[in-house]
Amino acid sequence: MTDVHVLGIRHHGPGSARSVAEALASIRPDLVLVEGPPEIEQVLPLVADASMTPPVAALIYAADQPRLASFYPLADFSPEWVAMRWAVSTGIPVRTIDLPAANSFALQVAAASAASASPPETPDEPDTPGEDAAGEEPEPVAPEPYRPDAISMLAQAAGYSDAERWWEDAVEHRNASPIDRFAAISDAIAEIRAGDVRPAGHPDVVENGRREAAMRRQLRAAMREGHASIAVVCGAYHSPALVPANFPPASTDNKLLTGLPKTKVAVTWVPWTSDRLRLQTGYGAGVTAPGWYQHLFAHWSSRDHTADVATTWLVRVAQTLRREDLDASTASVVEASRMAGALATLRGRPSPGLTELDDAAQAVLCDGSRVPLALVHRELTVGYELGSVPESAPTVPLAADLAAIQRRLRLQPSAMEEILTIDLRKPNQLARSVLLHRLALLGVNWGTASDTGRTTGTFKEAWSLLWRPELALAVVDASRYGTTIAAAAAACVAERAQGAGSLADLSDLLAACLLADLPDGISAVVSVLGEQTAAQQDVAPLLETIAPLARTCRYGNVRGVDVTGVQGILNATVVRACVGLPTACAGLDDEAAAAMRRAINSAQHGLSLLPELPLDDWHAALAAVAGSDRIHGSVAGRATRLLLEAGLVDRDEVAARLSRRLSIATPAPEAAAWLDGLLSGDAVLLVHDRRLLQIVDDWVAGVHDEVFDDVLPLLRRTFSLFSPPERREIGEQVSRDSELAQTPTAMTFDLSGAGPAIRVMARYLGWEAKS
Repeated sequence: MTDVHVLGIRHHGPGSARSVAEALASIRPDLVLVEGPPEIEQVLPLVADASMTPPVAALIYAADQPRLASFYPLADFSPEWVAMRWAVSTGIPVRTIDLPAANSFALQVAAASAASASPPETPDEPDTPGEDAAGEEPEPVAPEPYRPDAISMLAQAAGYSDAERWWEDAVEHRNASPIDRFAAISDAIAEIRAGDVRPAGHPDVVENGRREAAMRRQLRAAMREGHASIAVVCGAYHSPALVPANFPPASTDNKLLTGLPKTKVAVTWVPWTSDRLRLQTGYGAGVTAPGWYQHLFAHWSSRDHTADVATTWLVRVAQTLRREDLDASTASVVEASRMAGALATLRGRPSPGLTELDDAAQAVLCDGSRVPLALVHRELTVGYELGSVPESAPTVPLAADLAAIQRRLRLQPSAMEEILTIDLRKPNQLARSVLLHRLALLGVNWGTASDTGRTTGTFKEAWSLLWRPELALAVVDASRYGTTIAAAAAACVAERAQGAGSLADLSDLLAACLLADLPDGISAVVSVLGEQTAAQQDVAPLLETIAPLARTCRYGNVRGVDVTGVQGILNATVVRACVGLPTACAGLDDEAAAAMRRAINSAQHGLSLLPELPLDDWHAALAAVAGSDRIHGSVAGRATRLLLEAGLVDRDEVAARLSRRLSIATPAPEAAAWLDGLLSGDAVLLVHDRRLLQIVDDWVAGVHDEVFDDVLPLLRRTFSLFSPPERREIGEQVSRDSELAQTPTAMTFDLSGAGPAIRVMARYLGWEAKS
């Protein structure tokens, strides 16, 4: 007979990990079975590699659909990792048992296909809201039975409201015999599972039944191999189902597993981060404090030395505070350690836990403030650890190329967010920029562009870098485009260009290709852009395309990109936009006029980047728009402003147009829209031309009361865009002009009446009075 020892553990529990190590050393099994898809066995030998440093995760993904994937994270304090390391180091065979990922992925695809193929039922609407068709109140729907939270139920039975705290007290802080502890947990879970009232067809019940049937099938096969002793390390909830005495007939399990679909999968190891082990990130088996659990696993030795755990933790807290120039003396550490022990005693805990240590640290080391404690939480309680995997781990060629580029550019991933400032004038740093832009095109968002600060030039970039474990999957997914970063990015761009739905999307893609230094990608985008531009009839999209094309033409030569094709498309786009602009601007409502004005501004900015480009057609189109009374005032006013800045109309002409547009014959809302288009951006016209300011002031003063409320929001929006000094200068000028208007322009004096007074003053001053 084979002795089967089922070790029901808590995933990522340091107490469970230590208990597993003790149990394995005591049992000395011939075979170790660990919960996990069997595909992981392909990469289990790498566990013994010295360069394999947790936290890491086994990544299993569908070979033909990499986005269909699952991660299986492991840390130093994960019981599964401890079991694997123990087995590999002692030469004991180790396997993983669970429902194969090949079946799980295929079932997910089948379920998604079934859900999309069958539309949801739409019951007939009742005659009266809140009643059914017969006029009766509908029957209340009973809540769906849920899978019992075994750990929470055990915690409640022990008088705890927090399941995490109960597990920490009952398991993590106890030093009872590990075999007895695992047996007690299994018995308790069995009682809880017996109260599960969910129906047999419930999706969770079906999934759990398949998984446990697969585990039992593999355990039966191992027992038939004649092993004297087998240790099974699995989640505590599954432990009662894997005790041989509780096994159902083999035929029952086979019935659940027969005929399951399969798909081809691949498996590898990828680095993981301590932050992604947190429950708060959405990881179902996560923990609240991975850094604290790592500390527990590394430092706990026995119950008699629990004080060392608290003291060494508080020493690390003090070191963290000192690095931030915060006071944390040795005496304070000793006092905090004493307080933590006293709090544990008062609260009836076997030893100080993280709650007691946090309270003591806040009271003694942080002067009662939670702000420094938040820093400790980020750096210690959670941590910034990023694992590593051996270079011999299976990987796709694209990932290998990325790793080689990272080594060449000395740009290594980190779990801590950092700001990277790049000087594009230096070749090595330019290569870093190119890599980050190419990865962004591939959907591998390792870096995001950030503000460069006070620098306004184009020779610097700033990136916020943060490596997240799921980026490894993004690299695998992007590998379908090619085996190198450059080739894959170019192929990805070509695919996105074919599927682009607008000229704006193509223009943005073209600009991204320029930054990513992808000549092949630019060629692919330009080809599609030429086709869509020729077929585009709307003027606004053509105008919005001009700026990206102009940027490509201006900066492409700097980066050594052939922009001949882009220049041809730009010239054709400008001509077509100019021809259609006057007609396209006619008959616009307020929303369409605002969109057209944004498009005109964008085109003007793009054309200003290329001084050598002839602008006669563009200025002629703007003149036609500015001189038409059939065009929305917002657009016409903006066209007038652009012509003024180009020197094609003088201020006298602008004053005349402004006076005509703000005359009594023009409705106030239309006049306000024209004024907004003319003045939008800055107040130079009003500050330096008092004639224009007087015209505007007179018009505002003459607006009738019944329409003033409609005009006011537009005026406020226009003037709110001016800087405070500009608004203050305008207000002072209007105030001075108003005062002058109230002063008489000519005054006459009767000097004969002042004669006596003048003679008296002259006598006082010794002057001779003259009549």
